[in-house]
Amino acid sequence: MAFTLKINGTPHEVDVDGDTPLLWVLRDVLGMTGTKFGCGQALCGACTVHVDGAATRSCITTVDSIGDSAVATIEAVGQTPQGAALQQAWLELEVVQCGYCQSGQIMSAAALLKDTPKPTDDDIDAAMSGNVCRCGTYQRIRAAIHKAAA
Repeated sequence: MAFTLKINGTPHEVDVDGDTPLLWVLRDVLGMTGTKFGCGQALCGACTVHVDGAATRSCITTVDSIGDSAVATIEAVGQTPQGAALQQAWLELEVVQCGYCQSGQIMSAAALLKDTPKPTDDDIDAAMSGNVCRCGTYQRIRAAIHKAAA
């Protein structure tokens, strides 16, 4: 079936089955490989994108469920003030270790800052609880979120 998806502000025509996960459309059809595959069950957060500004697990979100919603990926997160601040804080605090979770972490953090510009540690813990980090950089992630919010 043909779908028109608005991704990072640009319409994209794709011809895929309606039950195709958004993750595979982004990566395999459109070549946007910043969004990562982790578990395929929405448990790890590596595939997080924004759908109408909300952090969404793209591995279980089907293309036919998107409709007219706007999708934002890690490739465009720096186009928002919160996303740009997060990227800068991520670099300054050397958050990145193995890289497995980074795009999902940043996308979840950007959605948090959009809705809660001055988050508490509890807000951060709640928003980031669905993102798995293999190398244990959570304290740096929390610090980067606070720095970006400052």
